[in-house]
Amino acid sequence: MMSLPFYQKFHEQYDGSYRNRDLRTITSQYREQEKKSSAIYTHGSTAYSSRSSAAHRQESQAFSQALASSYQQQASRATESTLASAVSRKATSAYDYGYSHGLTDSSLMLEDYSSKFSPQTKRAKKSLLSGEEKENLPSDYMVPIFSGRQVHVSGITDTEEERIKEVAAYIAQRNLLASEEGITTSKQSTVSKQSTSTLHQEEAFEKKSRKVAIREKAERLSLRKTLEETEAFHRKLNEDHLLHAPEFVIKPRSHTVWEKENVKLHCSVSGWPEPRVTWYKNQVPINVHANPGKYIIESRYGMHTLEINTCDFEDTAQYRASAMNVKGELSAYASVVVKRYKGEFDETRFHAGAATMPLSFAVTPYGYASKFEIHFDEKFDVSFGREGETLSLGCRVVITPEIKHFQPEIQWYRNGAPVSSSKWVQAHWSGDRATLTFSHLNKEDEGLYTIRVRMGEYYEQYSAYVFVRDADAEIEGAPASPLDVMCLDANKDYIIISWKQPAMDGGSPILGYFIDKCEVGTDSWSQCNDTPVKFARFPVTGLIEGRSYIFRVRAVNKTGIGLPSRVSEPVAALDPAEKARLKSRPSAPWTGQIIVTEEEPTEGIIPGPPTDLSVTEATRSYVVLSWKPPGQRGHEGILYFVEKCEAGTENWQRVNTELPVKSPRFALFDLAEGKSYRFRVRCSNSAGVGEPSEATEATVVGDKLDIPKAPGKIIPSRNTDTSVVVTWEEPKDAKELVGYYIESSIVGSGKWEPCNNNPVKGSRFTCHGLATGQNYIFRVRAVNAAGLSDYSEDSEAIEVKAAIAAPSPPYDITCLESCRDSMVLGWKQPDKSGGAEITGYYVNYREVIDGVPGKWREANIKAVSEEAYKISNLKENTVYQFQVAAMNIAGLGVPSAVSECFKCEEWTIAVPGPPHNLKYSEVRKTSLVLQWKPPIHSGRTPVTGYFVDMKEAKAKDDQWRGLNEAAIKNKYLKVQDLKEGVSYVFRVRAINQAGVGKPSDLAGPVVAETRPGTKELVVSVDDDGVISLNFECDQMTPNSEFIWSKDYVSTEDSPRLEVESKGNKTKMTFKDLGMEDLGIYSCDVTDTDGIASSYFIDEEELKRLLALSQEHKFPTVPVKSELAVEILEKGQVRFWMQAEKLSGNTKVNYIFNDKEIFEGPKYKMHIDRNTGIIEMFMEKLQDEDEGTYTFQLQDGRATGHSTLVLIGDVYKKLQKESEFQRQEWIRKQGPHFAEYLSWEVTGECNVLLKCKVANIKKETLIMWYKDEREISVDEKHDFKDGICTLLITEFSKKDAGTYEVILKDDRGKDKSRLKLVDEAFKELMSEVCKKIALSATDLKIQSTAEGIRLYSFVTYYLDDLKVNWSHNETAIKYTDRVKSGVTGEQIWLQINEPTPNDKGKYVMELFDGKTGHQKTVDLSGEAYDEAFAEFQRLKQAAIAEKNRARVLGGLPDVVTIQEGKALNLTCTVWGDPTPEISWLKNEKSLDSDDHCNLRLEAGKTAYFTISGVTTSDSGKYGLVVKNKYGSETSDFTISVFIPEEEARIASAKPQKGNKQSE
Repeated sequence: MMSLPFYQKFHEQYDGSYRNRDLRTITSQYREQEKKSSAIYTHGSTAYSSRSSAAHRQESQAFSQALASSYQQQASRATESTLASAVSRKATSAYDYGYSHGLTDSSLMLEDYSSKFSPQTKRAKKSLLSGEEKENLPSDYMVPIFSGRQVHVSGITDTEEERIKEVAAYIAQRNLLASEEGITTSKQSTVSKQSTSTLHQEEAFEKKSRKVAIREKAERLSLRKTLEETEAFHRKLNEDHLLHAPEFVIKPRSHTVWEKENVKLHCSVSGWPEPRVTWYKNQVPINVHANPGKYIIESRYGMHTLEINTCDFEDTAQYRASAMNVKGELSAYASVVVKRYKGEFDETRFHAGAATMPLSFAVTPYGYASKFEIHFDEKFDVSFGREGETLSLGCRVVITPEIKHFQPEIQWYRNGAPVSSSKWVQAHWSGDRATLTFSHLNKEDEGLYTIRVRMGEYYEQYSAYVFVRDADAEIEGAPASPLDVMCLDANKDYIIISWKQPAMDGGSPILGYFIDKCEVGTDSWSQCNDTPVKFARFPVTGLIEGRSYIFRVRAVNKTGIGLPSRVSEPVAALDPAEKARLKSRPSAPWTGQIIVTEEEPTEGIIPGPPTDLSVTEATRSYVVLSWKPPGQRGHEGILYFVEKCEAGTENWQRVNTELPVKSPRFALFDLAEGKSYRFRVRCSNSAGVGEPSEATEATVVGDKLDIPKAPGKIIPSRNTDTSVVVTWEEPKDAKELVGYYIESSIVGSGKWEPCNNNPVKGSRFTCHGLATGQNYIFRVRAVNAAGLSDYSEDSEAIEVKAAIAAPSPPYDITCLESCRDSMVLGWKQPDKSGGAEITGYYVNYREVIDGVPGKWREANIKAVSEEAYKISNLKENTVYQFQVAAMNIAGLGVPSAVSECFKCEEWTIAVPGPPHNLKYSEVRKTSLVLQWKPPIHSGRTPVTGYFVDMKEAKAKDDQWRGLNEAAIKNKYLKVQDLKEGVSYVFRVRAINQAGVGKPSDLAGPVVAETRPGTKELVVSVDDDGVISLNFECDQMTPNSEFIWSKDYVSTEDSPRLEVESKGNKTKMTFKDLGMEDLGIYSCDVTDTDGIASSYFIDEEELKRLLALSQEHKFPTVPVKSELAVEILEKGQVRFWMQAEKLSGNTKVNYIFNDKEIFEGPKYKMHIDRNTGIIEMFMEKLQDEDEGTYTFQLQDGRATGHSTLVLIGDVYKKLQKESEFQRQEWIRKQGPHFAEYLSWEVTGECNVLLKCKVANIKKETLIMWYKDEREISVDEKHDFKDGICTLLITEFSKKDAGTYEVILKDDRGKDKSRLKLVDEAFKELMSEVCKKIALSATDLKIQSTAEGIRLYSFVTYYLDDLKVNWSHNETAIKYTDRVKSGVTGEQIWLQINEPTPNDKGKYVMELFDGKTGHQKTVDLSGEAYDEAFAEFQRLKQAAIAEKNRARVLGGLPDVVTIQEGKALNLTCTVWGDPTPEISWLKNEKSLDSDDHCNLRLEAGKTAYFTISGVTTSDSGKYGLVVKNKYGSETSDFTISVFIPEEEARIASAKPQKGNKQSE
C-alpha cells in the first residue's frame, strides 16, 4: 500500500467532494481514450498489465476528483489552477506520445515541461470536453488532464515521478481552498524552465478582504518553501549511486503438468529503478489480449506472476521473464511440459491451481531423448468386413531417434476404450509394424479404432473406422442377429439378460427375441422363453445355483428366426448378497461349476419381515421385485415366499409355492397386462414362516419405457469422395437411448442399406463406402431397450464428392531477380488445394523502414497463374516484405507467412540466380524425381547446366553432397539409392560461364517411402499389336486430371501419341512406336498428394515391345499347363493339359505315336472351354500303350500343341501305380482301414494304439492280436466315430511285440500291423518316458529324522527313465549319506545329516532317451534354514522316542488270584538313561513293605511280589517309568476272590433262574 501524498494527509475532509455530476462526462471520455490507448500497445509488459486496472483506476480517480472540484467552482476560479493543468498536460503529452509511437517506457525523456515531445502544437491539442461544456467555461480556463497510467520514465526515478504528480495535485488542491472565498482566476501561471521552484503569478483581486489576502499569501510562502526544500534535497542525491541493474532474487521454475491443469510461473526481481518485467513464449512476447482468459500477468509487491490457464499440448514451450531498467536487461528461463493423459482424463483427480511437478524428459533405459518423432506409414484405412470373416488392421510405425532394445508401448482403442486380446481379437507387434487381427468378426467389433504409440513421454495416434456387415441369413428374409448380449444382474434364482436390437429386420418387423442359455462346459443350448419378448431385457429363471452359464439371443419375424448373436461372457448363478455367508471352491475347470456349501446351521429363530421392498423393473412380460433381508433371521440361511394381490383387494396369493426364493430378488411372469398389482414377501427357515413385509404400491403391468420418437432435421454434408457426414436432432424426452442407426439409399433406387450395424451415440456420423458421384438420401432411427423408433424423414439428396475449401497458404517466398525498380518473386504452391484447382495467386508487399513495417499494398489486381510474379514500380534501395495468397473457386485462402526482407537493387552478379519452383514426384522407397524451373536471372551468360545437392533433413549444413559431378542440362533428375524411411531435402544450383550461382530454396523434407496403394505405369500390347501405357489411380478427387509428359514436358500436342482417360484410368497409345519415341514417359495426377509414375523406354525395351506386338499379330494358343498324366482312384489314367483360354471354335487332335486316335471303348476325350482343360481317359495301361502322346490345338489363327513321352522306366512306374490304385479301390469296397494302425502316448502316460476304419457295418468284426495271439477286449466297439483303439496302461518292455488288428465281414477283410520292436519300441519308450518326465511335479523339500529329502512325483516310473541329480551344476556322487531312489511314484534324493556344504541349487534331470527334462529347487537361504531346523527337531524327537523310558512287557492287564496265594509279577523296563520307577495303587503311591515287595534289578527288570494276597489287595495298579526323555505308565488290575464265596454265588444263580421259569 502506497503512502498518502502530503496534501491528502492534511486535507482528507475534501476527498468526498471531488466529483459532481457535470464532470462525469469528462471522466468517462477520458477513460474511453485510455482504454483505446491501452488496447493499441500490448507487448506483455508486467509493469503495464499489473498496473493497468487497479492502479490506473485509483490514480485517475484521485486526479479526476481534483479536477471535478475545480470545475464545480466555476464562479470563483483561482489563477493558480492553470499551473497544475499545464504541468499535467505536458506530462500526459510526453507519455501519450511515447505509447502512440510504439516506444518503450525507457525511451520517454521527460527532462522539462516543454511541448517538444507532444505530437501536436498546444493550440492543436484536442479537448476532452463536449461543445456544450466548452460554452459554459470561461475563455481563459483550461481543464487540467491527468494521466492515470503508471509509467516509468527514463532519466527520472520513480520517486521523482511521484514528486511531480504530488506538486501538480497539491496546486489543484490549494485552488480548491481559494475558490471558497470567491477568488476568480484572471491569468494563467507558468513554470519557468530555469527554476521549477519559483512561481510567478499575476493575480487580480476583486472584492477581496484583507484577511483572505493574508491567508493566500501565507499559503504561497509555505508552498514555495516546501518546493524549494524538496528540490534542494533531490539535487544533493547522486543518482548513479542509487541505480543498479535488474537481478533475479527468485527465478521462475520449470513445471510438468497434465492437460487441462493451470500452471503459474513466479519470479522476484530487484533493481533500481524498478525493473519492467516482460514475459515471452519461445522468444515471442505474450499478448494477454490476443488470447483473453488464457494468460494472466500480475505484479504485486515485487512478485511477478504468469498464469497459464487450461494448459494444452501447444503450451509446451520455453518461457522467459525479461527484466529491464535504465541500467540493463536480464532474463531467466523456465520450461513447461504439458503431458497428455494416457487413459480417459478424470478432472476430479487433479485440482486447479499452481502445478508443482518437476520438469521431466522422455526417459529410456539407455539415455534421454528430448523428443521422439512418431510417424505412421502404410496406415489402415476405413475397413469393411462381414460377420464371421477375418480382418486385420495394421500400420508401420517409424520412430526417430531409434533406440535399440527399447520398444514403444502399443495400445489399441475402440471408441476410446482399450482393446484387450481375446479369442475374438489379437494384437501383435513385430518390431516395426503393429497389427490388430480379428479371427471372427462380430458386429460388436464395429467402431472407431485408434492405435496409440507411446515412446517415453511422447505419443502419436491414428484412427480409422471399421464397419461390420451382417452375415448372410440362413433363411431369406429372416432378421439379423442382435448384438452386445450382457448380463446385468446375477443371483441364485435368475439373471437379467440385455441386448441391442439389430439394424436390419429382414424386410418385416421383428416380432420379438428368443433367449438361449448354455451351461459352461457343455454344448447343449436350451431356449429360455416360449414366446418372443420385444423388450431388450429379460430375466432368465430356472438356473442351478453355483453353475456358470453363457447366453445368446435370436430375433424372429414372420419369415423365421435369424442367426444367433455372439455369446455373452460366462456368469455364475450366485447371489452377491449371500457371498459373505457362502464358502465356495471351484471344481473341475472344464465345467466352470461352483459347488456351494451352506454354513453349518444352528438352532434358529423365526425370521422377521423383509425391508425396502420395491419394484425395480416392470414390463408387459414380467415384474422384478427387490428387497433387503430382515435383520432378525438367526444364523441359518433363509428362504423367501412372494405374494401378490390385485390392487383394491386383500386376496393374497403365493406366487412361488413350489420353489422358494433364495435371494432378495425375484421376477414374476404371467401377470395380466394392464392390471394393477401389489406385492409382499415373507421369510422362512427351519423355525417357521415369518410375518409379511409391507406391501408395495400398486404397480400397473406394462412397459414403463417408451419407444423413442424419431430423430429430426437430418442434414447431410460433404466429406470425401466416398463418405458423407450426417447430423440430426435427438428426439425429445427420449430415455435410456442406446444409440442410432443410419441408413442410406441412392436416389430413385428405393433400396435402403445400413450405414452402421452397431448403434452410435451422439448426433453426428460419417457414412463411408458410398459411390462417388451418386446422389444419396439418408434416414435415422433411435434405439433403446423398448425398441426402435420410427424412421426419421428422409434427408435432402446430396452428391457424394469431396468438400471444397479455400487453399492453404503458399510458402517459401524467395526473390528470383532484382532490378532498380522491380523484383521477381517465386513461391511454392500450397500443400492443400482445398479440393479444387488453384486458379491464381495474389501478391501483397510493404515497405520496411528502419525495421518498422509499413502498410500492405496490392501488387496485382488480376490473379497470377504461375508461381512467380514480377512486381514493378518499386523504390530503389528500399527494403520490402511480401505475402502471397492462393485462390480457387471456394475463395481466397489465408495469406502466407511474411517473407524475409528483400532489398530492391540492381543485381550485377555474373553468376545465375537460383532456380525456382522445385518439386518432387514419383516418391518411392529408394528413389524420387526432382524437377525445377530455370532461374529468372541468368547472369552475364546463358545457363549451361545444373547441380543437384541432397542431404538428410536433420543433417547439418556442412553435410550437403552433390548428386551429379558434371552439370546436367535437363531440368529434372531421378534421384536413386535413397534409404527407405529417411527424410531428405534437396536444392539446385545453376551454372554459366562465370560460375555457379546461389542455391534454390529447399525442396522437402520428403520421406523416401512407397505409400500404400501406389501403382505404376503399365505397358500393354493388345491383340492387334497396339502398344500403350496405362495408369490407374484410386485416390482421385472429382477435380483431378491426368497429365502425360515425355521427358517431363507435356505431350498434349504430340502427333505420335493418343491419350484417352475415363474415370480413374488413362491410356496413352503409340501410333507407330519407333526410335524417335525413346524417353521417359510420366503421368501426374493433379489435385492429389503428388501421385505420379513414369516408364522408361530405351532401345532394349523398344525391341521387346516390338517383338511382343509382332507376336500378338500372329498369335499362338497360350498354354497354362503342359500335357501331363495322373492316375485316378480306380486305376484310370488321365492325360490332360490346360490352355489360357479356349473359344467355342477350338479344335483338338489327339496323336499317339504319330497317329491320330479317336474316342471309343479305349479312349474317352473331354474339353472344358470355360477352364481351358483338355482331357483323355484310359481304363488301364497295357504294354502296347507305351509311346508318345500329343495334343494339337487350333483356335482361329492361333495354334498350339503339347507332347508327353512315356517310355522305359517312366512308363513301367506309371503302369505299376495304375495297377496298385486299382487294387486299392477293390480293397475299399469292403471294410478297410482309412488310417493304418499307429500309436499315441496319452497325458496319463499310457500307450494308445489306434486306427481309423471305413465302410463298416454292424456285422463287422474287429480282432486284436499281439505276436499272433488274440487280445481279449472287454468292450465291443460301436464304430460310430470310425476310430478303433487299444489302451495299454503302464507300458513297459513286456509290452513289446507285433500288434495286428483285423476287420472282417461278409464283404471281405482287411488288416493292419504295427511292429513295436527294436527301434520302433525304443522310439515309443522314449515318448513314454518323455510324457512321464513331463508329468513330474516340481521338486519339494521334506525334512526327516535322518536328514533332508528332495522329491518329485510322476504318473508312474519306468526303469528306462534315467534319473540324474546334480548339485550346483556338479553331478552328485551317491554315498551312504547322499542316496537317490524311487518309491512308488516318488523320485527322491536323501541327504542324511546335512551340512552347510549341502546348500545350493539341486537339479533333477529325467532323460527319456533323447531329451533331458529338468526340475530345479534352491536349497539355500531361508529354505535351507527352515529345512535344517525341521530336521534337527525331527532328529531330537526320534532320539527322544528311542531313548525315552518305557515298559517293554511282562505285566498282564488283569490278574485274578485266590486269597492267600502268592503273587509274583515281573516286567522289563528300558530307557537311556536308566529310568526311575514307581508304583501306584488306585492312583496313589505304593511303597515296598513286607507284604508287598517292590524292587528293580540291573535297571531293567522290575518285580512285584505279594506273599499272600488278601481281598484288600484288589485294585488298580500301575508301574510308572520315567527318565529325561519321557515317562510311561503300565496299568494292571488285581482281583482277589474267596473260593467259598464264589461257590455260594454260583449256587445262587440256578435257583434264581428256576424262580423266573415258574
